[in-house]
Order: sequence, then C-alpha cells, then structure tokens
Amino acid sequence: MTSDVTAGFRNVVRIYQAVAGEVHALRGVDADFPRGSVTAIAGPSGGGKSTLLSILALRDRASAGTVTLFGADVTRARGPALKTLRRTGIAWVPQRPSHALFPHLSALENLAQVARTRGRAGGLEPGAALEMLALSHRAGARPGRLSGGEQQRLAVAAALTHAPDLVVADEPTAELDDENAERVVRALTAVAAEGTTCVLSTHDSRALSRLPRVLHLRHGVLSAERAGAEVQEADGRVRTAAAVIDSAGRLQLPPEALRLFPGRRATVRIEGGEVVLRAPDVNLEARS
Repeated sequence: MTSDVTAGFRNVVRIYQAVAGEVHALRGVDADFPRGSVTAIAGPSGGGKSTLLSILALRDRASAGTVTLFGADVTRARGPALKTLRRTGIAWVPQRPSHALFPHLSALENLAQVARTRGRAGGLEPGAALEMLALSHRAGARPGRLSGGEQQRLAVAAALTHAPDLVVADEPTAELDDENAERVVRALTAVAAEGTTCVLSTHDSRALSRLPRVLHLRHGVLSAERAGAEVQEADGRVRTAAAVIDSAGRLQLPPEALRLFPGRRATVRIEGGEVVLRAPDVNLEARS
C-alpha cells in the first residue's frame, strides 16, 4: 500500500457465529481508501456495510484477510497499540450518535473533551465545528436536550474536531433533513480537502448523489464502484460504474446490470479484445 492510501482491505472475510449457524457478513472484500478522499459504502440492509466500517475503525476484527492502516498491518492489532490508534488516528461516528457523546457535558464541552483526548493540533476547533454543523446556538445544551438530528450532527462535529487521519461514520445523515444532510456532506468534504480520509455508509440518495466515490456492497461482496460526478442523460442522472472482480476472479455486476440477467446466467464471449456478456437465448437453449 502506498503513502497515498490511508487504509486497505485485502480479501477480508468476517464470519459471525449465530444460533442458526455461521453468518458470512463479508466474503473476501478488496478495497483501498485513498488519503483525502470521501467514500460512501452503499447497499441493502444486511449487506455488510456496518461490519466493513466496524473493521475499518478497529471496532471489530476480520476473520481472515488483511487490513492495512497508515501503512501498517493492523489485522491482529491489540493492546496499547490498538487503543492509541482508536484514540488518536480514527474518529468513529456510530449509528446511534448518543454512543459517541458524553451525556453529562454540553455540546461545546463534548467537543472540547474530544479535542483534549485526541491531542492533535490544526483542523477545526470545537467552536468552528459546531458552527459548520449549525449547532452554535445549542453549544450549552447537553445531548439529552438535543433532538435526534442535532445529536447526529454533534457526533459528526465531534469526529471532525481536530480531525484525525481517518473518519468513519455509520449512516451519518439518516435522521437529517435535506439542509442538514447537505451540511454533513460539506463538512466531510471540507476535512477531506485538508487530508483526512472519510468513509461513511449510507442509504441516503442525497449523499450518494453528492459524493465522488461510492462502493456498493451486496451480500458481503463488493459489487461495484462508482466514481466521478453524475452526468445528465436523457433517461436520468447516471455516472460510470466499474464492476468489481475479486481475488478469486469472480465478477460482481451492479444491480442495474444484474436486472438484465433474470435467469442469473450469462453467455461470455471475447470479441476484439473485449469481454461481452449477454443473457442466454432461452428459446435457443430450449431447442437444443
């Protein structure tokens, strides 16, 4: 992994033991997260988004594969090294924002405590982070006195205060209206421009349309990568989707392409140096 990449997954697998048997949350994920980028992880519920983010934030451990962070293999990190990475190198925004906040401290005191714990200079001061997320008028309020959306924005503000090298956020716009969802996206983009790598999971079409890079996760497998700005075409807004070929040579089609193969079978031909996939001719197969 180069110095331009903050984190990387190589054939990462996560298996949980459940009453009904093994649950394969991740099935060999390969992905890089470049320094100073904003990446959204999208996909249906149960597809593995939260598991991927938990492993990336060192809140969970891969069952197999390699996780690299800041140029070092952290797959089996533990003890003081793990605690230091979590405290100073990674900011974590959980789905339930109250889990990231100190209930006995005001909004401003929460951010000041985060700043002291993180021990970093530069970046957003607590007051500036509150202002960026439109919470200055709630600086003296404790989390219990804030609405759900205000708590969510405060958790994001805490992550971005003297932002570390990596910010990982699980559904940070889920409870927000359009205006405040846009504020969160702008805030993440702003800290990324200063070199922080931001990775978030989301179902939010507003965030997905604004963010420059989207990885689609389905059934624990990385199925597609979308990059670049959306472009307007006659039948709607689209952007280029790159299907992902994993380390075992398996090709994952994006959902819109998968719909072209209702029988889950494809004919594969090499034509002029290109690989062409077509749905089988059902009538031809019946005759044969």
